[in-house]
Amino acid sequence: MLGQRKRTVAVRIGDLTVGGGAPVVVQAMTNTDTADAAATAKQVIELWQAGAELVRITVNNEQAARAVPEIRQRLFDAGCPVPLVGDFHFNGHLLLTRFPQCAQALDKYRINPGNVGRGQKKDENFLTFCRLAKDLGKAIRIGVNAGSLDPELVVAKMQENTEKNLGLSSEEVLSECMLDSALCSLELALGAGLGEDRIVISCKISRPPELVRVYRRLAQITRQPLHLGLTEAGMGRRGIVWSTAAMAVLLAEGIGDTVRVSLTPAPGGDRREEVWVACELLQALGLRSFAPTVTACPGCGRTTSTTFQELAQKVDAYLKEKLPVWRKAFPGVEELKVAVMGCVVNGPGESKAAHIGISLPGTGEAPACPVYVDGERVATLKGAPEELAQEFLRMVEAYVTRRWGGTREA
Repeated sequence: MLGQRKRTVAVRIGDLTVGGGAPVVVQAMTNTDTADAAATAKQVIELWQAGAELVRITVNNEQAARAVPEIRQRLFDAGCPVPLVGDFHFNGHLLLTRFPQCAQALDKYRINPGNVGRGQKKDENFLTFCRLAKDLGKAIRIGVNAGSLDPELVVAKMQENTEKNLGLSSEEVLSECMLDSALCSLELALGAGLGEDRIVISCKISRPPELVRVYRRLAQITRQPLHLGLTEAGMGRRGIVWSTAAMAVLLAEGIGDTVRVSLTPAPGGDRREEVWVACELLQALGLRSFAPTVTACPGCGRTTSTTFQELAQKVDAYLKEKLPVWRKAFPGVEELKVAVMGCVVNGPGESKAAHIGISLPGTGEAPACPVYVDGERVATLKGAPEELAQEFLRMVEAYVTRRWGGTREA
């Protein structure tokens, strides 16, 4: 059983609530050139349609800052209400000041305390963000990264570790630096008059065990909502596994209010993959429901036929195709659970546990496919694979219409 969600302050970001007991939010980030307003708006819409509820865009130069109001307008014209986060490094305080329309169009400012400036300018530049956010009613994220900490802070902490013989490893010292940076920045922001209800915190690192340790500490020492994610998860399987290994532990302990899976896409790859993985993670933990799920047999020596694999693929593709329409017509259909099993060992049991399931025959079994609806056997299908698929999909659609269409009869 998952642990109880850690109680945090509720922060409003546009029309979205983060923290305060609200559902965990899926965040994504574009990888387009923000100066290309058309391409960036298009990708934001794609990420939103895939399930992202908060989208971050890079604002790194004057061209990008000028494009932000146009991006916001394009989203508005397309009926896309997703809140926009501006990602700022080095010159964000200048860009937001010089381009007030950009500052107004964004819903949240991501600030990296490690690169807002050096020496006396550091605090003043950071406070510029906070004052703008306060005046415009915007939220901020204090986003600390292990790879871009203030070098003065790191040197001081390393010296303290040596002089006081604390015995901390270099990784542990970096973690302490991240926590100090986040908490000092939080104190500055609150001192500038920015309310608790406008501040989210993150402390990102690329190693799962250390990320878990840092966020456990954060959850103990602050009431602010926490944004989870490895700072660089990596590509493909590694990125997915490493992100899941870290965030699943924290989410199961009730830690985390927004999540981002920072996957490195293959050249020409689909940016939406990071959204789909984040949604699957939250759904696997029972924290959110984004789409119907298909439980499918992995196959073994009992399932030498590929029929159940092909049927599972067809069912999954069918559900993805129908979901945009079903979501509007049948509220709650995201809870749908379908089972496609390959033999008599677990087939009937898993099919009974799903809303609707089918158990295909394994090697040497009679060529009959029992179908179960809400735990009861309702039909036995026979015939060629294509005929089986068509009839089962018809039954799935009929079930959805009955269960979520306002008529609940069996």
